Parts: sequence; structure tokens; C-alpha cells
Amino acid sequence: MKLDLSSLRDPAELELLDGAFLDFLGDQNELTQRLLSYRQQEIQWSAIELSDFLIELAPQLEEFLAAQLGIETELASINKKIESEQVISIFKKEFVLKRARRYKAELNKTFTDCHAWLKQKIDTDNDLELAVARFAVSLLDQPESTTDEIEKLVHWCVTAQRDADGLVIIEDWASFNLPGAVDPANLVPLQREKNKVELLHIDRQQLRQRDGFTLTDPRMDRRAALNETHYCVFCHDHDGDFCSKGFPEKKKHPELGLKVNALGVKLTGCPLEEKISEMHYLMARGQIIAALATAMIDNPMLPATGHRICNDCMKACIYQKQDPVNIPQIETRVLTEVLALPWGVEIYDLLTRWNPLRKDQLRMQPYNGRNVLITGMGPAGFTMAHHLTMAGCAVVGIDGLKIEPLPQELLNEPIRDYNTLCESLNERIMAGFGGVAEYGITVRWDKNFLKLIYLSLARRKTFQVFGGVRLGGTLTLDDAWRLGFDHVCIANGAGLPRVIHIGNSLARGMRQANDFLMALQLTGAAKADSLANLQVRLPAVVIGGGLTAIDTATEAQAYYVKQVEKVLTRFEGLVQDIGEDAIRAGLDEENNGILDEYLAHGRAVRAERARAETTGEQPDLIGLLRSWGGVTIVYRRSMNESPAYLRNHEEIGKAMEEGIYY
Repeated sequence: MKLDLSSLRDPAELELLDGAFLDFLGDQNELTQRLLSYRQQEIQWSAIELSDFLIELAPQLEEFLAAQLGIETELASINKKIESEQVISIFKKEFVLKRARRYKAELNKTFTDCHAWLKQKIDTDNDLELAVARFAVSLLDQPESTTDEIEKLVHWCVTAQRDADGLVIIEDWASFNLPGAVDPANLVPLQREKNKVELLHIDRQQLRQRDGFTLTDPRMDRRAALNETHYCVFCHDHDGDFCSKGFPEKKKHPELGLKVNALGVKLTGCPLEEKISEMHYLMARGQIIAALATAMIDNPMLPATGHRICNDCMKACIYQKQDPVNIPQIETRVLTEVLALPWGVEIYDLLTRWNPLRKDQLRMQPYNGRNVLITGMGPAGFTMAHHLTMAGCAVVGIDGLKIEPLPQELLNEPIRDYNTLCESLNERIMAGFGGVAEYGITVRWDKNFLKLIYLSLARRKTFQVFGGVRLGGTLTLDDAWRLGFDHVCIANGAGLPRVIHIGNSLARGMRQANDFLMALQLTGAAKADSLANLQVRLPAVVIGGGLTAIDTATEAQAYYVKQVEKVLTRFEGLVQDIGEDAIRAGLDEENNGILDEYLAHGRAVRAERARAETTGEQPDLIGLLRSWGGVTIVYRRSMNESPAYLRNHEEIGKAMEEGIYY
């Protein structure tokens, strides 16, 4: 490794690094001259000219960083693997879409016959999809002499999609993952419960058993993400990247404003105007560092966006009548590809402080004498902290809730392997940094990404953060001025407690959703060793139609299983220590009844786990939860009119997969 990564936290060293990059490009290089003109804003480029320039420059940055970090071999290996996947895109386009999808003739062969022929032609079963794609592309290289085999392979593609045996084989293949038509009125297909007209649930075949609080959505793998990048039409080369800029009513008449979709949502595109199409183009070519750096031009806090966080880009995708490109999945995949490299954490960290693709905030500036207090360390607060420290301000961040300090070795020593930072969400201790991203959002999103952002800020000499400090209580505005702050930025978001003015809204058995989510995560109630006093009984009803209601429903259901298991385990331990009579003597009639209920349900869960282990299946926890009444979301209007459906219907679908009723 040639770079001293620890020294690059100093603005003066970043300036030297930038000079080294310009030397790498070469003084007389035309690209260098364009870069200097770009920085000095000497010329006004069109959006297309800027895209072309960035796509030319970004791979140079990737090559420079790889050489400096000594990771050329590892980067080339990933590039080769991504390149080898290109054949799957060709197979999908030429055989699945162009030929099999349009096949109208009668078939006189079964899938079994077609598959027997195909297995004689390919040389491996290890990765059947890749092997089939390679075989298909080899046939296209000599179309005159392989007409018969091309026809047989088309037959295989057709029967694979029609025959039950074939569907089992191609179920998870990216090449057969075809976009469906979008029906705005039926984005979440549900069934009505028998004899209960208003009660909705998902088809049982689509149920997904959830057990505990590990990451519930592991994200797309490389092949699936690349399938999405190839689905994208790369609109940046004709200024049609509406996912980034918003979907206009008429492209040639921007003064008419942005289009509103069938659900009444304005198609604004990415709020940051991230270079999405350019990122996709570079990712498809295997240039992962280039893709990340391009996305981070406008979105340096990229770990806090992407999959299961935001989807404005998808709503404004050029595909409006069929499934849009899953841009958040691609963005998160680009990040994880880079993090998987040696020094991947350091690459991300460096690009937050120095990114030569940026015209503004190219690199972090030295201290300018200005001091800023930021109250609230959620997404708004930590993003503001990034931009202010980049501009040279000294920033102190405070948050009303606890914030754990990062280990000193993480702050001082470069991190070679991202996995050393990662923790299971089931066991992770809340660090507190991130506000609503820490305490509000559920384990559908990988909170290890928060540590990346925390680390990138905590390493800066001009940033400090303190938990347990409340503006207006622990610290007042007058205190801030006396302490020498020049400015106070209030980034408290929706952190204030709010009481709903409805009779009995705080009665026993009632709880506000945001309070429940925060209590669950702040106290670590779901952990086996937690003594947190958080009680849930079934059946449970969640009132509301927003994303908070959706999250509350899934977490209440997952927590209930953990709760009854903990009660059973602790009850059995106490019986051995002091006896059952002593336990029950301290409880009144009602609480003894609740205890009996929990013990019965805990034993049912234990029995189901034993049964599943014997048969090699997943335990059917959804079946048990539903037998006890389950969790139902109740909204005053139809689901299609709910805020969650209008803004992010995917979250309703994901919740219903966990067995929630609506």
C-alpha cells in the first residue's frame, strides 16, 4: 500500500493527493485540461457533455486508487467476474425476450426432453444459468451452422417457463426475471379472508418466515443487481435520466413542470440528483470504484440511502407502465462491492473527503475559524455535519439520546476488511448515532452502514459528538453562544414526543407506534439477556396507514415470539430456584392469567421449533401467530389511499409477506 491512509484525514495531505492524481493524468493530457476547466467553471457544459466527461474520468480515478492501495489484482478479479456475467444479459435479450417470449408455434417436446438434450451440451451443473448463457452466446457466434441448436434452446426456454419442473430450475434466475405490467390500483395483490370481507392478507405461497431481529432483507446478489443495470436504458447520453432529475410533463418544455403519476405523486426523481444512469453504466462495465465515486458526487452519505430507504428515483424511472429499474438495490450493491475490496472502508471514507469528480466540495478544507452546533444526529444532522466540516467549519453534534463512542483503534487505524466492522443486527448494541435511522427504522435495513458514516465523521479533527445532551434542557441557546458557537443548526426532525388527542389513547394496552419502535430498539428488549419491560399481547391492532404503522406491525409480531420464549425460559429457571408457588404469589389473578398465556405460547413455539428441526424445515411461526390472533393494520380509508401505498408500496408488500393482516 502506497497511501498513508491515516494522514489523508488532514486537508493539507488531501491537497497533495489531488496533485498526485493530476500528475497521474499527465500535464498535457486533454482530460487533465478538461478537468481543470471543469473545476474553474471556465465553460458551461450541457448535461450530456458533463456525463461523458465523468464517465471518462471516473475509471481513471479507479485506476489511480487501485494502484495507490495496491489492490489492482483484487479489483481486476471483480471486474472479470462482472464481465463474465455479461453473457447472461445477452442470453436474456436474444433468447428469453426476443425468441422465447414471442414463440407462438406448437411445442411437441416436454421440458424433460429439452433439458436432457441441454445437459449434454453444457459442461457444468455448478452454475447452470451461467453455463446455459455461455452456450447460448456460443451459438450466436455461428448462427448459420447452429440454427437447429438455437431452435432447441429456444424450445428449452419456452418449456422452462411453462412446465412445473422447469419453473423450479429457473425460479431464481436473473435471465428469466421479466418485468411485469404496473397496475397502480393493485401494486400489492392481496386476498380477502374467508367470511371476513374487509380483512386482507397475502397469498400463503408468498409468506416469508421471520425469526428474530437479524437483517430481514439481505439485498440483491451481484447477478440480480447486474440484471437491473442491464435493464436500465442508460438515459444520461440523451438527457433522459428522469430518475435523477424528475419526469417532465414534456421533455422539450421543462417550464410545464413535472408529471404526476396515477396515484397523484409528483415524479421528482432523486432529491439529490445523483448521477444514477452514469453509475449504472460504470457498474455494468465492472468499474465499481468509478461507479461509487460517481454516485458520491451528489450523495456522499450514500450508505444512508439506497435499498429499503428511498425510492423517489424508481417512481420517476423511464419505465412507467412496467416494473421500474430497482435503482436502490443497484446503489447499495455498488457500495457493498467496494466495501468487499481490501481497504474498501477506507475507499469510501476517502471519497467522502476527496472526490476529484466533484466540481464543488472537491476536498475537505482546513479549519476556517467558524464553529457550529448541530442539535440532532439523525440523517439531517449528520449530513449537515459532513457538509460543514467539508467547508472548514468545526462542528459539535449533540443528541438527546445516548451515543456510544467508537473504539479508538477504528479512529486511528486503517481498516482493511469491512467485515471486522459488521455485527449481527440480532446482537448489535445500539451505538445511538443516526437518530431515526438508529432507533426508528427496523432491521429491514442494515444498520452496519450507520457505522460507516459515524466513522467518516468521527475521524475528522473538526468534528465532535455528544449524546445525552438536549437543546433547551442540558444546553440552551444562550449557553451555545457563551461556548463560542457562531451558528446553531436545529436538526431535531420528528424527535419530539407527541400525544394523540384521542380519549383513552394512553390507556393500558395502548401504545403510540413511534414510542413502541423506539422502546423496542433503545432498550434492546428483543435480546435474550434484556430485562426491558416491554409487553405485547395478541391479537394486536396497529392503527394508521403510514410507514411507521407498517414497521410497527412487523416488529410487534417478531417481538412477540421472542417475548414468550424469554418468559418461558426465565419462568423455568425461577421455578428451579424458588418454586412456582413463590412466583405466582407475587401476581394477581389477571397477571397470572397473562403468565399462563405466555407460557402456553412459549411452549408452542418450542414445540414448533423441535418439529421443524426434526423435519428439516423452517418453523411455521406465522401459523402460530395467526392462531393467536396475529397483528392487523387498520386504516380509516382503503389501503390504496394510505400514505404507505402512495409513497412506498413495496414496504406494505414486504410486511404482508411476514403474515400481517390488513
